[in-house]
Amino acid sequence: MDSAAADGPHPGSGPAANPLGHGPVLLLTGARLADGRVVDVRISGGRIQAVGTAGGLGPLPALPGGPTVTTGARIDLRGYLLLPAPAEAHAHYDVAFSAALPTPPPETPAELTRRVTEAALTSLGYGATAQRTHVRIGDVHGLRRLEAVLTAQQAVRGLADLQAVAMPRLLTGRAGADGRAQLREALKLGATAAGGCPELDPDPAGYVQLLLEAAREADCAVDLHTTAADPVQLARLAGALAPLRPRVVVGPCGGLAPGASTVLASSGVRVVCLPQNGGCAGLEGLAGGRRPDLLRELVKARVPLVAGSGSLRDGANPVGRADPLEAAYLLAAGGVLDPDAAYDAVSNQARLALGLPPVRVDAGFPAELLAVRGDTLSGALAGGHSRLVVHSGRVVSRTSAVREFADTVALALPRQSDGTDGG
Repeated sequence: MDSAAADGPHPGSGPAANPLGHGPVLLLTGARLADGRVVDVRISGGRIQAVGTAGGLGPLPALPGGPTVTTGARIDLRGYLLLPAPAEAHAHYDVAFSAALPTPPPETPAELTRRVTEAALTSLGYGATAQRTHVRIGDVHGLRRLEAVLTAQQAVRGLADLQAVAMPRLLTGRAGADGRAQLREALKLGATAAGGCPELDPDPAGYVQLLLEAAREADCAVDLHTTAADPVQLARLAGALAPLRPRVVVGPCGGLAPGASTVLASSGVRVVCLPQNGGCAGLEGLAGGRRPDLLRELVKARVPLVAGSGSLRDGANPVGRADPLEAAYLLAAGGVLDPDAAYDAVSNQARLALGLPPVRVDAGFPAELLAVRGDTLSGALAGGHSRLVVHSGRVVSRTSAVREFADTVALALPRQSDGTDGG
């Protein structure tokens, strides 16, 4: 078996040794799973073809009348934990990286596309092979931002699945005429879901009704912003959305009144929380943040909980990160969920929120995987920097972290390549 390099997974020798350009078969060897097993994983055709004991898998067997398929890559993942890839369930890429700019960034098609593409690749580098970004439409923005997201979507095709949620600010009355027209046009152009924040409209209930009509007409999902601060409005919203399950998501619900989680639980609507700071650009100045016990209350009420980043260095969170493992870490460190459930909130629960099938490291499941340095999930959440990302059966990103010290330390400390340092 090949030895693991100190700075990252080591591809096997032979043809297509570069894991970012391998052939149709990918063999991941010596990977540790979250349950502690050490396995080899063979991937072909975008799916996991087989999972076996370490050293027990070879190339694909021959098809009747055909040769054995051997073209591909063998990657030694000793010292790495292999997990279902996370997903980014709530982002705002159209305003990403804008916090540090002295003036609002230019909204030219080229600049918007560059910013969205950079944000999507940043998230991919952390492991998110599926991503959903909300994007403002209407008013002075027209459809420029959405068109940039759809262009970026094509640019990252094959690397990650990028979804767009069209967000009109107003929908009701004469002032909302432009928003209504822009929303329908956005859904025709290819927006994945209809969204927005009803609380920004003078008639929140009317906003929801008009948005649901457009969503039914386009047969698309619904992903809404809400503070959930008004119990009466929340009850109306939950009642209106319940018939559209499971294609409905709301969040971040940071203003939810104590005890009101039962309303969300009874509706069965998924809630996307934002563990970094509880707010995002979609709330447009509405009170962000959340009370300390909110997430525990949602978990206790058995509300389906998803976690997202919300912001990537924009005005809502100038230090926002696009790392799903950061969101899982914050849920676990805060005692909201145990590490397994916290990671599930950013992986399979997030995929379900995006309308995607769940993933397990098992034969037949989609090959959407993240290898992160560490030997336990807790260790990976605490400091797993080196990562290898697999999307549709292909290695699409690799991040290698190297830790060096100035002087020789005369202690029998493990080397990074042993996989025990969590780096």
